[in-house]
Amino acid sequence: MSLPAPYAPLVSGAEGLDSYPSNPSALAARMAEIYGVEAEQVLPVRGLTHALELVYRLAARDGGSVEAPKAEPYTTLSAIYPDRGEPLAVIARAIGSVEAIAEMAARVAPGLLVVDEGVIEFSDATSATTVIGDNPNLVVLRSLSLAYGLAGARVGAAIGQADTLARLASVLEPYALPAPLVKLAMQVLDPSRLLESKERIATVRRERERVERELARVVPVDKGVGPVLIARPEDLNGSLGQLKAFGIAADIDGDRLRLPISLKAEVNDRLLAAFGLNIAKARAPRIGQSVRDTKETRIVCAVNLDETCPVKIETGVGFFDHMLEQIAAHGGFSLRLKCEGDLHTDPHHTIEDSAIALGQALKQALGERKGIQRYGFVLPMDEANAVVSIDLSGRPFPVFEGTFDTPFLGDYRTDMTAHVFRSLAEHLGAAVHIKVTGTDDHHKTEACYKGFGRALRQAIKVEGDAIPSTKGVL
Repeated sequence: MSLPAPYAPLVSGAEGLDSYPSNPSALAARMAEIYGVEAEQVLPVRGLTHALELVYRLAARDGGSVEAPKAEPYTTLSAIYPDRGEPLAVIARAIGSVEAIAEMAARVAPGLLVVDEGVIEFSDATSATTVIGDNPNLVVLRSLSLAYGLAGARVGAAIGQADTLARLASVLEPYALPAPLVKLAMQVLDPSRLLESKERIATVRRERERVERELARVVPVDKGVGPVLIARPEDLNGSLGQLKAFGIAADIDGDRLRLPISLKAEVNDRLLAAFGLNIAKARAPRIGQSVRDTKETRIVCAVNLDETCPVKIETGVGFFDHMLEQIAAHGGFSLRLKCEGDLHTDPHHTIEDSAIALGQALKQALGERKGIQRYGFVLPMDEANAVVSIDLSGRPFPVFEGTFDTPFLGDYRTDMTAHVFRSLAEHLGAAVHIKVTGTDDHHKTEACYKGFGRALRQAIKVEGDAIPSTKGVL
């Protein structure tokens, strides 16, 4: 089935993509870091189906036959050696306890036990990769399709002991994983993406639990995990038609209906409405995201102007992290920003590009800027005083008045302060006027950031539905 748009990967333009290696060995090493195993224990593949295809090939090459019996709690696929009557492989398509998986591995040995963990990131289960060392016939399959947003580009991994993977690799076709897929996978697994990937997974889990709870009031719902929910309405075709009328794409699978769980609550509310469940509609949250990749930095920034948490910032420049936290805390909004920058050269690019990404995310979150107060003002801090004025007019105009005698506060260059607010003004689309005085450069700098946050808090506050301009547009 096709998956909803929010599962598109966090990728950017060609310039950023070209900075990633296309060598599958580099991808195996990165996957190993993510999955907590050794690099030689990872075989990158084109998703789960490709890994399963390798098992079929292995069976065909070694003269085995394939049958697919049903066995709860597993759906299994057995490849049988005709001469020994022993399975070449058993494929478990369910997430079980590691104790049960280890027991099953011992039971099917010397055949392979292949465990499908394509959606384990959406559960609290312990991965079977933790018992690979004690089970040479165990292979664990992982996928980047859902948890890491690569539903449109098939990339995954077979994880097992090196000798076991060598058997699978022996039936691998040449150039099995095209370079563009390797580059995309390297990009979504980059440390700059992981903060946002974790938040996306958490959002899917929250929304799934909500939809499952509400939907269970009117139709039977299978327990499970991940962004696809299985329901069993009496009238499959009728339910499918209702879903289509509400703009929800779903599939019939036997006597079941496969329903997509969106990252957007309003989309899931439409799904529930298709089953006659009317959920009280709240104002759509003002969220924005910016993905910025250059040869110097890789950044993901996300804001929610209507939530105060989480606030998670990792740029590698400690003092700057603290200043961005001040903007979010005093601005009263959620901010997640992760940057992997060329700090070995200088913090300039990291600070500048992070400010650009934050401005872009804020601009997207504001949308048409309906109902906002638009203007915001001030902040004293001990002997320092920062006067901050903001107009969210859509027209960028930065003004900064103030000087600093101290060149660095930690790794943060004080001469970057004016640059940060210029970048924010330009990419947020706002007039930002800042004037700061005082004797302590730490206090002066912090007053600027806190003052900007407080002014922004006033300006983004919703007080109605009208656009705050006699022109009718900002």
